[in-house]
Amino acid sequence: MTKSYGLPAAFLAALVAAALPGQDTQYPPQGQQFPGPPSKADTADWLRQMRQYRAERRVRAGLDPASYARPELQWAQSSFMQPQSMIEDRYLYDPVAGRFTIGRFLADLDARYGGIDSVLLWPVYPNIGIDNRNQFDLLRDIPGGLAGLKQMVAEFHARGVRVLFPTMPWDTGTRPEERSPAATIAGLMAEIGADGVNGDTFGGVPRTYRQASDATGHPLVFEPEGYPDSDEMLNWDHMSWGYWKYPFIPMVSRGKWLEPRHMVNVCDRWNKDKTDNLQAAFFNGVGYETWENIWGIWNGITERDAEAIRRVAKIERRFADYLVSPDWEPHTPTVQYGVFASRWPRNGRTLWTIVNRTVYDIEGAQLEIPATPGMRYFDLWNGVELKPAQNNGRAVLAFRMEAQGYGAVLAQAEPADSALSGFLNEMRNLSARPLSTFPKVWRVLPQNIVEITPTTPASQAPDGSNGSRRLGIHLRSEWNRNRRWRRYRRRCPVSVGGFSAPPSLTPARHQAVLYRPIPGHQPPVCRLPESHQLSSGRRPQFPAGLEGRSMSGRLGRQAGYLDFDRGRPRLCPMGRQAPPARMGVAIRRAGPRSSRLPLGQHLVRRLRAPSRQRPRTARTRCGGCLPQGRQPFRRDGHDRQRLAVDRRV
Repeated sequence: MTKSYGLPAAFLAALVAAALPGQDTQYPPQGQQFPGPPSKADTADWLRQMRQYRAERRVRAGLDPASYARPELQWAQSSFMQPQSMIEDRYLYDPVAGRFTIGRFLADLDARYGGIDSVLLWPVYPNIGIDNRNQFDLLRDIPGGLAGLKQMVAEFHARGVRVLFPTMPWDTGTRPEERSPAATIAGLMAEIGADGVNGDTFGGVPRTYRQASDATGHPLVFEPEGYPDSDEMLNWDHMSWGYWKYPFIPMVSRGKWLEPRHMVNVCDRWNKDKTDNLQAAFFNGVGYETWENIWGIWNGITERDAEAIRRVAKIERRFADYLVSPDWEPHTPTVQYGVFASRWPRNGRTLWTIVNRTVYDIEGAQLEIPATPGMRYFDLWNGVELKPAQNNGRAVLAFRMEAQGYGAVLAQAEPADSALSGFLNEMRNLSARPLSTFPKVWRVLPQNIVEITPTTPASQAPDGSNGSRRLGIHLRSEWNRNRRWRRYRRRCPVSVGGFSAPPSLTPARHQAVLYRPIPGHQPPVCRLPESHQLSSGRRPQFPAGLEGRSMSGRLGRQAGYLDFDRGRPRLCPMGRQAPPARMGVAIRRAGPRSSRLPLGQHLVRRLRAPSRQRPRTARTRCGGCLPQGRQPFRRDGHDRQRLAVDRRV
């Protein structure tokens, strides 16, 4: 017989109800962010559920607070403004003098928006892919080599700026390293003294990178581009980028809420109006990616946004210790509609960061808080001390909020010391001119094309080659007006049957077109194993008389039936590094010698008037010289070539 304990039904229901909030919430994370409360009336319940979710989630993810207490990594907690910059940016590198100009680079940023805390330097794409060098080779090949990089990093450090470099998990088709990617990047960063690594396309940099970094004795800060795939990865990824959403009610950073010492740099690279980005960052107490040189495309920051960055950064840097408070209270109550605030208590003092999401100025009461005898209040944004009004035992703080503007308030019992007084004077001088008076118009960066003297056509083939002056493979990229690639030519004799080795070419004659590594560093040469055949696994059957014949004339211009993906290592005069597969694609599309488009002038009509019909196969001009009737401009094994314009056109 079963014994019954007779537990009341109401008691069981209460137990179930008490357990549910810890298992679920009305406000689950949406990607990298939590939604805010639907209304001011829902704020208390929203905050209660958010705290319950955080307490349980930290246990489930195994978040360890000790990792953020490491002194050598704590600089990331105050790295608020971080641009990504091309390593060849003309403000960063002087190609005439052949040296890095760190002072000029930082002086420009200081003058325009108040300077930076760290910089992400980009030496990889769009340079990667032109030859077999991997991402680490491109780092080693920077002018001056690793010794020059070490000096450059030291100059940044002398000016109080931390330095990060990227790592790419997708770099798998270039020269392999002897060590793992994690060990390689950790070793290089330790050698040059860099401070961190940005994980391009990483959904969280793996733990192996942290282990490799610690093994060098030079610990690095890791910053994945995306939010970590698992919250557990916050233990070793102390920074991240934020690709956020910007509704009217500000959302809350997921990483920052789970670990307040985690630094997020909000990134919106193509956006021309930074207001949403900066307000979201200021509300969450995090940083912003002040990215302008987007791989050579300039998306400059407007004057209004630049001034907002200057003032936001000054407050965040001055009160960085408050912005890592474990008692952070987002969406603390405010008085006015459209005004949202975060509360950051620390050691008996409190900081509020406030944003006005409306498009109009708001005057009057903004915060209503419990009155504390002897407490002083300072309007940090406008640089003045506030005199609170009393209302039923509550202190009412009134100040002006500019349209789409910002505000900050500090509460402390002590009067302003000299440091705080100096800061208030500085902010008062800045705020004397409202943000609305700064131009908000985005402008295109004016550029002038530098004319380059055309190359004089050769009257005969170089010494040691066989065939006419049109010998071999010819790639011309006039559609790209970059100085580096305009009228770029490559001539290289290739045998139809045996892939004969190229002739010996003198450096003096070809110094303008051949790859020249920096002194003291020679990238490894790509070799073609004898076992490699064409992609079909067999060699083509050539018409009688063509086996072993050197390609020249029209045949040389239409060598598309060769397997460039495997044969390209043979197309390397002087042991130069072989171009990758996509260079082979570009060579196949190079077309006739005088074409200005990669597919040839005879295809211009089709390119200008695209049709929905399936494109016809490009026709050969060399009669029966192609093996088994195969046609040019295609990979071996495909029946047709779809006439698609290279994306660079």
